Amino acid sequence: IAKHGLDDKEWAIDDEALLTIIRRYTREAGVRNLERELSTLIRKAVKELIMSRKKSARVEANNLVDYLGVPKYRYGEVEDKDQIGIVTGLAWTDVGGELLTIEAAMMPGKGKMTVTGNLRDVMKESISAAASYVRMRAVAFGIKPPLFDNRDIHVHVPEGATPKDGPAAGVAMATAIVSVMTGIPVRRDLAMTGEITLRGRVWPIAGLKEKLLAALRGGIKTVLIPEENAKDLVEISESIKKGLEIVPVSRMDEVLTRAMTRKPEPIEWDETTAAAVPEEAPVEEEPSTFAH
Repeated sequence: IAKHGLDDKEWAIDDEALLTIIRRYTREAGVRNLERELSTLIRKAVKELIMSRKKSARVEANNLVDYLGVPKYRYGEVEDKDQIGIVTGLAWTDVGGELLTIEAAMMPGKGKMTVTGNLRDVMKESISAAASYVRMRAVAFGIKPPLFDNRDIHVHVPEGATPKDGPAAGVAMATAIVSVMTGIPVRRDLAMTGEITLRGRVWPIAGLKEKLLAALRGGIKTVLIPEENAKDLVEISESIKKGLEIVPVSRMDEVLTRAMTRKPEPIEWDETTAAAVPEEAPVEEEPSTFAH
């Protein structure tokens, strides 16, 4: 404040506005961008004081947009209803834990898999592993195998300006693919983290505390974590554990049973007579070492 020629009586910012700047206008491990945003606020306040001849200016949460414009980042926002093909994962970044929305869509095509969202190699490989696992277990999930050859699937992770990497979203990717191919919605109040293997095992992750904090502040009620991470819960504060239902899981079958609004039902499938069975896409229904 002093650097811009003001004192505490001439300019002030309330705690809620400062917290909003940290959460929705900056995304960093340090405070450099926060300092820039505060400098912008103060410079605009100086201009306002000179032009209006007011004696003081105060920044509050309700007038923050007037100074800094619309927020640059989403913060802990979950979906407002259970939806098909939309899963909430949990990410661990340099600036802490974050909710990671994963979307999957299916359309007529030739079996192509598209992935977007500024994903790096390890996360792309995780999607490939998830897709292979779902294809291998298709009949058990009630998915007719020919769908993989005459439908295209697009997996997208929003906020494309932010690079994303690591295999810890594998279980969320697999859940999104199963959901979109079966037409069964995924619970909006549930988040998950864990690496997936081709056999459907859920492998451990890093950054458990940060991910649980992100889930808690985002309004998530239930979090699925790898069973091997259950031992790490002793290091998590009671206030976090009391605010969440934390469920350790070891296999994808457990994940799908918990995450989807109803459990996928297996189908009978005979490859010798499959050609005589017409293929239809599921109809959407109303919703009733460690990975990072």
